Amino acid sequence: MSTAASASLLPEGITDPNYKPPPGRLGNLTVPQQHALEKIKKELIAEGIYIEGEPRMSDATLLRFLRARKFDVPKAKEMFLNNEKWRKDFGVEDIVKNFEFPEHREVDKYYPQYYHKNDKDGRPVYIERLGLLDLKALYAATTQERQIKRFVLEYEKFLTERLPACSAAAGHPVETSCTIMDLHNVSLSNFYRVKDYVMQASKIGQDQYPECMGKFYIINAPFMFSTVWSFIKPWLDEVTVAKIDIIGSGYKDKLLAQIDADNLPKEFGGKCSCPGGCSLSDAGPWNTSTTAVETDSGGKVLSA
Repeated sequence: MSTAASASLLPEGITDPNYKPPPGRLGNLTVPQQHALEKIKKELIAEGIYIEGEPRMSDATLLRFLRARKFDVPKAKEMFLNNEKWRKDFGVEDIVKNFEFPEHREVDKYYPQYYHKNDKDGRPVYIERLGLLDLKALYAATTQERQIKRFVLEYEKFLTERLPACSAAAGHPVETSCTIMDLHNVSLSNFYRVKDYVMQASKIGQDQYPECMGKFYIINAPFMFSTVWSFIKPWLDEVTVAKIDIIGSGYKDKLLAQIDADNLPKEFGGKCSCPGGCSLSDAGPWNTSTTAVETDSGGKVLSA
């Protein structure tokens, strides 16, 4: 089955009869885009890099890199190869297999970062409450290095667990997240102290996990946020910046237009109140347990 103007077939397993893939996705590729996909795959095979059946080398994944570089094959290929090198240098496979974050419950008190259910488009919702940051207490409980490893682990789980579960629940491919970053009570001094972590995490997200951002709401943005934004914005490409919606305290209606009230935590104007707290529940299609459970990881910041 294919869409009328597409040079590619729709992916298998779609049960949503109303699904129309966005441009640049399987089922909605122009002829040049399809040729770009075939070309990058052919070159990766010729160089002995492509691994048949490896999820991170699927057509959908290669298309993420192609979209990030506007279907310029040499640039997309360079980005992909840099990603493969980074994965080896950073030890991503070892992190996925062996890294644990037992301090998660303590860290959650001082810098909550968590996935919680999904939005109306099926995307997993990710929430980060930078305004609750207590840096001294945070780094008494963990380190920046462990925070970054946790961040990478969570991205891997996002790709291999959360997105597939959300796709199955929605009946169509879900490839991006919906993020809420709460800046309530954020001070410039706190931001400056944590900016190294924020910048490092943002760069990893943008460079190594491209095209994973669907919606991004920055809420409770204080008057001084323009100063903070001036530090962050240069680190982000124009595609990422275009997806970010900066809102003050009047964010409730906009969030509820995107996220069902039952899926949005009460503190953001929704109705959800998970046992033990939404930030520790890991509630969502990826978690099939009937009771809230604490996860051993969390967190991601800005990514395309």
